[in-house]
Amino acid sequence: MSFSVIDETIAAIRPLDEAAMRDAREHQARLTKPPGSLGVLEEVPVRLAGLTGQCPPPLPEPAAVAIFAADHGVHAQGVSPWPQEVTAQMVANFLAGGAVVNAFAGQVGATVSVVDVGVASDLDEAPGLRRRKIAYGTADLTQGPAMTAEQAREAMTAGIEVARELVASGARCLLTGDMGIANTTASAALIAAFTGLPPEQVTGRGTGIDDATHARKVEVVRTALARHGLDRGPARDGADPLAVLAAVGGLEHAALAGFVLAAAALRVPVILDGVIAGAAALVAAALAPDVLGACVAGHRSAEPGHSATVGHLGLRPLVDLELRLGEGTGALLALPLVQGAVRVLHEVATFDSAGVSAKPPEQDHGMITE
Repeated sequence: MSFSVIDETIAAIRPLDEAAMRDAREHQARLTKPPGSLGVLEEVPVRLAGLTGQCPPPLPEPAAVAIFAADHGVHAQGVSPWPQEVTAQMVANFLAGGAVVNAFAGQVGATVSVVDVGVASDLDEAPGLRRRKIAYGTADLTQGPAMTAEQAREAMTAGIEVARELVASGARCLLTGDMGIANTTASAALIAAFTGLPPEQVTGRGTGIDDATHARKVEVVRTALARHGLDRGPARDGADPLAVLAAVGGLEHAALAGFVLAAAALRVPVILDGVIAGAAALVAAALAPDVLGACVAGHRSAEPGHSATVGHLGLRPLVDLELRLGEGTGALLALPLVQGAVRVLHEVATFDSAGVSAKPPEQDHGMITE
């Protein structure tokens, strides 16, 4: 089943509509503002017009963030000072409304769902919890594949299904969230595999580890890549993206990749959070390059692997605040920017409709002449 759902989703992804993008650029050029004065935000509604095939594109609201939670066997290698139990404890915190993601979501009016795709314990039933557990965490990626191929496909299918459910319930903008102690280690391995960059360039300090733990983490990533034959160049050169994902990724990475693919197939924008979402987007883009038309990089994480990822994908982050929390927090901070950029095309008057001259008066040495 999972194969068919994934294939069906990928087959539904299309390139951006060039005619709609051209119309959006032409409309934006007629608005009552100097050309280019909104900087990076000017391209956001143009791309979303291309995604939806409409000019102006639909307002990306209401919005829904999905936090995919899972544990990682590589935690046993001492890559994080936090105990693995923190994953389940933070899931409970999300569901109780006590985390930063809840505060940010309340500020911007987004709903929060938590998706258990691989937490290493059983979770109590709670409003907002979606049960999609594939396994009780991954295996240690330094000892063998983190997941079986079937587990990777099942987790990806779970992400697709969650995206479909959220859109069916009315969401018109999806945001990625994640939770999983040690997931920055798996992210670094994925990023190194897909970009071809060395582990020391893409492995960060995650939750704030010391120098010795960071050195250990880099070596763990290096060992994993070598064990799976992913240290001989970018995985995009001939390797099966799903095989790479299963070898060194996490269950939440697989689910996030499916979530992103489904957003593109449904023509709904997806705002990516930080390094975990970026690693998942590398998988999604390797499977379907046109998926990037639906992606907005919400922010630039302090994790070095994230800068490498957005550069590789050609995405321009909207916010740069040195965040490294995850949960979907950076994506939520970017949501009003995305919504405001689209609202400009809907609500700002054109020069003609407002009776404003489209060209500035003649100027002489910076002074307006009568």
